Amino acid sequence: MDYDIVSILAGSMIGSAIVALGLMAILFALAIYVYFAFAWMKIAKDLKYKYPWLAWIPFANVSMIMQLGGFHWAWIFLVLVPMIGWIGVFIIATAATWKVFEKRKYPGWLSLAPVIDFAPGVTGLGTILYLIIIGLVAWKKP
Repeated sequence: MDYDIVSILAGSMIGSAIVALGLMAILFALAIYVYFAFAWMKIAKDLKYKYPWLAWIPFANVSMIMQLGGFHWAWIFLVLVPMIGWIGVFIIATAATWKVFEKRKYPGWLSLAPVIDFAPGVTGLGTILYLIIIGLVAWKKP
């Protein structure tokens, strides 16, 4: 009987730990999303974009970045084409970010930081670099 109670307690502790880790991951992802939304909204305001609040809306924020970089907003519909379209949107958004960074008087090549994540063994490094870079571009004067 004692063994059953121990195994039940151990199982519930493991389950609780998994739920806690899941909640922490969701909160972390939400915090990063809010950070990016604030940063891109600030950049859009500085570039006199008419609708900077689009930075808060999924897909519309990528469309806004494309427009800020001089591309047409409708390129976002490439996400409806699996794989090839996603790669296309990534390339266009990266090129648009390059142009936005140059408009803000920063080197355009800084927009390539997320590409680092595709290299084996460095997953997450590009994202961390991009978090720092987008903050500098948004809130620090060049």
